[in-house]
Amino acid sequence: MSRVGKMPVAVPQGVDVAISAEQITIKGSNGTLVRPLNPLVVIHNDAGTLTFSPANDSSAADAMSGTMRALVANMVGGVSKGFEKRLSLVGVGFRAQAAGQKLNLQIGFSHPVVKDMPVGIKVATPTQTEIVISGPDRQVVGQLAAEVRAFRPPEPYKGKGIRYVGERVTIKETKKK
Repeated sequence: MSRVGKMPVAVPQGVDVAISAEQITIKGSNGTLVRPLNPLVVIHNDAGTLTFSPANDSSAADAMSGTMRALVANMVGGVSKGFEKRLSLVGVGFRAQAAGQKLNLQIGFSHPVVKDMPVGIKVATPTQTEIVISGPDRQVVGQLAAEVRAFRPPEPYKGKGIRYVGERVTIKETKKK
């Protein structure tokens, strides 16, 4: 059996879990997340502890039990604490500004780049060169951060661009004559 699938998921106070025949719904202070269930995995709710077991002895069911456990653990963490990704802008004149559910970026193009945020995702700019994307769904937060970074990824000669906070960019040496 999957090592990850064997570990139970503790449900903290203030988080409600509802398991139906085809989906699992998790409600918390940060919102509600819904995920369809896989028929290869059986989920048991025992007084605030979720356990996952494969429905049969196939290797696909074993692998899917670990996958479902990880996805549900991320859902429980998201509705209770939430997830966030931090990005920084490196470059002369690079600026970001959050306006409601829109992120306005001036990153060296002749026009500003505007990115709309989906419902439930918050974007903030504590400074002009810092972006914080937060929300309850780990997958959506990470995907949005990757899409914003893809507008101007760090280039290898000067390091200009949008990067994750803590990301190391290796700078290449220029050509010599």
